[in-house]
Parts: sequence; C-alpha cells; structure tokens
Amino acid sequence: MQKTLRSPRHVRLVQLIVDKRKEAGMSQADLAKAINRYQSVVAAIESGGRRIDVVEFLDLAETIGFDPHEILSEVVAVRNAKSKHR
Repeated sequence: MQKTLRSPRHVRLVQLIVDKRKEAGMSQADLAKAINRYQSVVAAIESGGRRIDVVEFLDLAETIGFDPHEILSEVVAVRNAKSKHR
C-alpha cells in the first residue's frame, strides 16, 4: 500500500474540506475554536501535512456543515479515475 499523505485522494479530500470551510464563511481560527483545536492543527490539515482520521473527518463535516458522503464520493472518484489507467 502506498503512502496516503499527499496522494491524489488526500489532496482532493483536503481541497474539498477547505472549499466547504470557506463556503461556510469560516476562517481556520473559527474552525479550530469550534473543534477545540489550535489553528495550527487546522492549517496542518489544510496544507496536506497531516492526515485526517475518520472520526475527525465526521467532526469536521458536522462542524462545517457538509455531507460527508458527498465528499467521500468525490474522493472515491479520484481513485476510480486512477484505477482505470492501470
């Protein structure tokens, strides 16, 4: 299994989370406060330097207000597109 940090799927996941946060009108500091973390943790996630576990992803979805299924469908599509080229 390849490393997932900064993989195409990880990059897409991060992009989607950042987009959803911005659409919600939240700053990194707002999100950090809402999830009881430091802003630097949110920055590390959004820069792709930190993995997001499943529970954390669900907490982000709930806090930001997006459908986690929708985001995961888009991330899966990246994998499917990659698999077709093998």
